[in-house]
Order: sequence, then structure tokens, then C-alpha cells
Amino acid sequence: MEPWLFWLIAAGVLVGVEVFTGTLILAMVAVGALAGAGVAAVGADPVWQFLTFAAVSALMVGVVRPVARRHLQSPRALRTGAAALVGEYAVVVKAVDGDGGRVKIGGEVWTARAYDGEAAYAVGDRVQVLEIEGATALVA
Repeated sequence: MEPWLFWLIAAGVLVGVEVFTGTLILAMVAVGALAGAGVAAVGADPVWQFLTFAAVSALMVGVVRPVARRHLQSPRALRTGAAALVGEYAVVVKAVDGDGGRVKIGGEVWTARAYDGEAAYAVGDRVQVLEIEGATALVA
């Protein structure tokens, strides 16, 4: 069997086992095996093949894996529904004060009132949605 084919089979087996473990270690070692296959394909000695495999595997496990795990484990900051409107800008379509008013947010008209309860905004003013309380946007 050709040496590059051995490395390629080893990489495939490692990826197959990684599917069941989910640790990312075997996937990183599989990349090292692919590097070993590349070195074997150009006709390098088995010593160079193994050194390439070991170096790339160590680099992948030591550097790439921690970054990949951090990205996989970080919570997704996906806001949907009314929560997605917080932070958006709106245009006042009916004067807004502490008692009420109306604003247009992304093409939709919402009931609104001033966040601090005292400020007043005239028609055409641009305000920012600070909070959604029920069906009312609190703006400033």
C-alpha cells in the first residue's frame, strides 16, 4: 500500500470516530494525518511523514482546538420578536411623552412612551428603543 493512502485512511478513520466523540481532538489529529499524506505523496521519507503528522497535530490541538471549542460553546446572541427591536432607531409619527404616542420601527407603527416618563418628542424626531414593555416601546 502506498504511504499516502495509509495516511488518508487514517485521517478518514479519525474523522469517523470523531463524529461519535465530539471532542475535536481526533478531528485535529486527522488534519495532521492529511498533512502526513501530503508529505508522503511528494515522496518524503517515513520519518518526515511522521514528523509532519506530529507537528501539525500538535499545532492543531494546541492552537486551533481551544479557539474552536470557545466558538462552539459560546451562547448565541440571537434576539427574536420584540426583543430584537431593542436598540433600533424609530421615527416619531405621533408626539411621544410620558403618557404615550406612536413611533415607526422598521416599517411598523408601535405605541410608545418616553423611557424616563418626562421627556417629550415631536413628530419626525428620531428616537432609540430602549425597552419593549408589552406592546409599548419605551424610547429616548
